[in-house]
Amino acid sequence: MFGGVEPLPQARCGRSLREIGRTARHQAVRQCLPQLLLAFCAAVSASLSVVTSAPAADRIRIAAQKTGTLAWELDIIKAHGLDKQADLDIQVVELASTEAGKIALRSGSADLIVSDWLWVARERALGDKLVFYPYTSQIGAVMVPAESSIAGLADLKGKKLAIAGGPLDKSWLMLQAEARRGGLDLKAQANVVYGAPPLLSQKALQRENDATLTFWNFCAELEGKGLKRGIAMEAIERGLGASGPVVMLGYAFDAGWAAKNKSAVARFLGVAAKAKDILANSQDEWQRLGPRIGVADSAGLEIYRRRYSEGIPRRPIRDEERDAVGLYRVLADIGGAELVGPARELAKGTFYDPETSD
Repeated sequence: MFGGVEPLPQARCGRSLREIGRTARHQAVRQCLPQLLLAFCAAVSASLSVVTSAPAADRIRIAAQKTGTLAWELDIIKAHGLDKQADLDIQVVELASTEAGKIALRSGSADLIVSDWLWVARERALGDKLVFYPYTSQIGAVMVPAESSIAGLADLKGKKLAIAGGPLDKSWLMLQAEARRGGLDLKAQANVVYGAPPLLSQKALQRENDATLTFWNFCAELEGKGLKRGIAMEAIERGLGASGPVVMLGYAFDAGWAAKNKSAVARFLGVAAKAKDILANSQDEWQRLGPRIGVADSAGLEIYRRRYSEGIPRRPIRDEERDAVGLYRVLADIGGAELVGPARELAKGTFYDPETSD
């Protein structure tokens, strides 16, 4: 009836149109399978290449005193993601004391700590190639009761003076050196006692001592509880010949390590500067850090913020180094080898400059 027309596949082999479509798709898949596998393998290879070729963040191991200022700044760096923005892997080891940090650096278990240039200079004189980069000029003050008449070194004669940090504390040595220029021997003409900063703070609040020379954060705490600054250490430094507030504390690290990791060091110092600026300008961050610092009231935290901000280094490295050279001579003279080791002068190259240091 339909001469010359072949029967439909369904009539010829008894399969449905759906089955025919499925068979055709299977045949197409089989034909394309080699190409699909090649494409899949290429995609996997490309993704693995992206993963494996991405450079790892540069690691910096930092030993920080658990209750110290550096720990606050590292908190800011992590909270704001500044480390990741700078492609840094900052690993923090929290320690109980500054001495533990020095041991960690010397043993190679930490890359960087915060210490003073006196210690760095001493280690250099003994053979280690450590360098120093400014961290803060805020080292403390002589704190007195609000009603006290003590306002200068001469006023300390015959008074009970408490010293935090021990006989070789740099602030105490500078205080003695400046007093000698005025004919006053504080060790002989004042009633000097030594003690740990927290203990001395308690005694200061109980009015057991006439004056207390202590570290800046303890000064801020006492200031928040009604005491005042009788003698500022910046004034003592200027009396000894400094042209401005001298950075005494800084980042200490090995010069060889810095040379091998120059970019990472520069990025870390940039990140640290950003953290300082955040702390200097954000009351909210101080409120957040309040529990870590141990201060709950806003007025007390504002004192901490203000004093901390005053200590942020703003001067060129060469100015800091020049003033440090002058103060080193004074401290070496009064503290001797026990303080500075065999070097009577601050060695050239002690201060690290990211732009010129090798």
